[in-house]
Amino acid sequence: MRRRDLTDLNSFVAVAQHLSFRGASAQLGVTASALSHSLRQLEERLGTRLLHRTTRSVSLTDAGLRLLEQLGPAVERISDALESLNQQRGRPFGRLRICSSHIAAGAVIAPMWGRFAAAYPEVQLELWVEQRPIDIVAGRFDAGLGPKAWAAADMIAVRLADPTRVALVGAPEYFKRRPPPHTPGDLASHSCIQYRFTTDGAALPWSFERNGKTKRMSTAGAVTVNVPDLAIRAAVDGLGIAYTLESLAAPFLRAGQLVRVLESGAPPVESLFLFYPRHRQVSAALRAFIDMIRRPRSAQGRRALKKPID
Repeated sequence: MRRRDLTDLNSFVAVAQHLSFRGASAQLGVTASALSHSLRQLEERLGTRLLHRTTRSVSLTDAGLRLLEQLGPAVERISDALESLNQQRGRPFGRLRICSSHIAAGAVIAPMWGRFAAAYPEVQLELWVEQRPIDIVAGRFDAGLGPKAWAAADMIAVRLADPTRVALVGAPEYFKRRPPPHTPGDLASHSCIQYRFTTDGAALPWSFERNGKTKRMSTAGAVTVNVPDLAIRAAVDGLGIAYTLESLAAPFLRAGQLVRVLESGAPPVESLFLFYPRHRQVSAALRAFIDMIRRPRSAQGRRALKKPID
């Protein structure tokens, strides 16, 4: 069916329901003469008269009455569907697919997803964690989360609030066996939990700042992991010192499961960004997600966990 046919049929239903070109024109936002012309063209294409017109009144022919009985409910359902869609455009709902780096998932999303789920119960959040950047368009993700280098040049990249720093942490039980380090050089006598991005790559060097300069150094330890969560778990279990993010370690520090060392030399961490295609319309769900990430955490979000890990 051509768009012209749909327009003319909608015009017919409006005129038939009002039995007035003036009333129908006010509803549709067109002139009465334009409506009259549209109806004449429709009658010519159908080969039958639908309306009786006089200078004083409009009435339906038998053919027009039968057509209205069939078209009326259909047009009403279409109008209801369009109105429902219009209302939903401003209300977060549906599936929201986010692709994130491990660090961003733990540092940014995990601290707020409980509040997000409570605030927007009609949104189904799907989180996919990756070690390396992927094509979020090909993967049909709404947005990505990670360092700015992960965002393609033609994407919109939103810097996330609450910048964080590195934290060196270990369990109190671990430091009962070995004295805490006071300088980066003291780490040579400690078991340092290693972090490796790839199976064949080198362990991540640890960086420290002093007098405006950054020093990178290699460390040694008995445990190597490739996700931040396991580095923290290893530290909580007393296996050594973990080099992680403040935001990831914070609940365990508050709960007393970890203590911090070498705080003065901890460097800042590269900012994290949320990015999405420039040409894609931002859904209400994604807009709500971005707003909540950038909004300061509530007091409930800052409350210490009593026992993050058993």
